[in-house]
Amino acid sequence: MFIQLTDWSPVFLSLRTALIAVVVVTILGLPLSRLMARREFPGKDLLESAITLPMVLPPSVIGYGLLILIGKNGLLGKVLSEMGITIIFTWWAAALASTVVAFPLMYQSAKAAFKSVDISLEKAARTLGAGEVRIFFTITLPLAWPGILAGLVLSFARALGEFGATLMVAGNIPGQTQTIPVAIFFAVDAGDNDTARTLVTIVTIFSFLVIFWVNRWAKRQNY
Repeated sequence: MFIQLTDWSPVFLSLRTALIAVVVVTILGLPLSRLMARREFPGKDLLESAITLPMVLPPSVIGYGLLILIGKNGLLGKVLSEMGITIIFTWWAAALASTVVAFPLMYQSAKAAFKSVDISLEKAARTLGAGEVRIFFTITLPLAWPGILAGLVLSFARALGEFGATLMVAGNIPGQTQTIPVAIFFAVDAGDNDTARTLVTIVTIFSFLVIFWVNRWAKRQNY
């Protein structure tokens, strides 16, 4: 039997961090994936390996790396601390962790989508005088959109379910940094199975509806 959830902050925080992660990976991932799909240059394999590394690294390793980067004595954290800015153990740290783990999914999906676009169509547009920006938004992006949308959904789902790295850099502060996965873990640890089941149900239903909508949309596009 499920109980009524009294604290919705983990749900709202998870949605906020996941949405921010999707926006960031889209802004950074689309131009990078298009570049990697169309260009060859020295060190490309090394760069691509670094980009996709979070897909295979344990979340705890990613979290530790972020601690080294944004911790109070970290490479970036020390500089920010001198400016009076603290990221560690704030909800921004949770958003950063979600972004890092979601980025490779967006990158891989978008790269495959851009590779599937017929280059001859872009060349034809150039011969007609179209600029690169116009070609991207009128030809490349519409043709690659189904694959990009898949990347958006995968990135959102991965960011929504991020746990290990988030716990290391954001901790478990109720109402501030406690996301759904973290809340579920500590609810189970405390023996509060009702709250855990309620949160599991919420995130499962929400994720299912998102995937269901995308599948329906993709099916309509094929007709």
